[in-house]
Amino acid sequence: MNGLIFIAVIIFIFLIWLFNCINVLKEWERGVVLRLGRMLPAPKGPGLVLIFAPIDKLIRVSLRIETLDIPPQDVITKDNVSAKVNAVCYFRVVDSNLAISQVQNYLYATSQLAQTNLRSVVGQFQLDDVLSEREKVNDKLQTILDQDTEPWGIKVTKVEVKQVDIPDNMQRAIARQAEAERERRAKIINADGELQASAKLAEAAAALQAQPISVQLRYLQTLQEIGTEKNTTVIFPVPIDLVGQWLKAAGK
Repeated sequence: MNGLIFIAVIIFIFLIWLFNCINVLKEWERGVVLRLGRMLPAPKGPGLVLIFAPIDKLIRVSLRIETLDIPPQDVITKDNVSAKVNAVCYFRVVDSNLAISQVQNYLYATSQLAQTNLRSVVGQFQLDDVLSEREKVNDKLQTILDQDTEPWGIKVTKVEVKQVDIPDNMQRAIARQAEAERERRAKIINADGELQASAKLAEAAAALQAQPISVQLRYLQTLQEIGTEKNTTVIFPVPIDLVGQWLKAAGK
């Protein structure tokens, strides 16, 4: 009886050991195996992975894209404007061995690196560039982060500046600037319209001067347009030249 109990205990211990040796890794997971503290050259997975416990230790690493929310950072732009800027960073692990061996916690390390670079990069741009040319800021952030995290086996795929909060007095100043810009454009458009109208009037005057009879035809056309309306007004056109001659005679 004691022998049967001993065999049952041995079988139970063996099953527990075998259960610890069997691991199932998902399609997007890789297993970094440490054998007596030494890392195996190639990661395991996906699928069924057998290790020799307790000699081997398996560390799971996800290869899916991670979304990192960068909290708001107090920055001072190149034109000395204080603002709060937050962003979001997308990255993924491309080498699980490097992600485990080169940095203690790659998620925390990438987060701190993203916050530091967000402050330094935004400080290199003026406020107008940060607000209107975010693609340039995003590209520079992505390039710097990707270069810094490459030794960790991490690929930064995208960085997006989400929101830029500026003081209220600066918002009012920007609103006044936009209003002045719209007024300037309106004046330019109005002046351009007057210039084009004057050019057309000069062409019309040249045409009328070349054909004097056309002035009389224009008078008749104007009378016809007035006559179509129901009114009792009668207009007799008097040439300006004739009035000028009368004024000269009166002066003499």
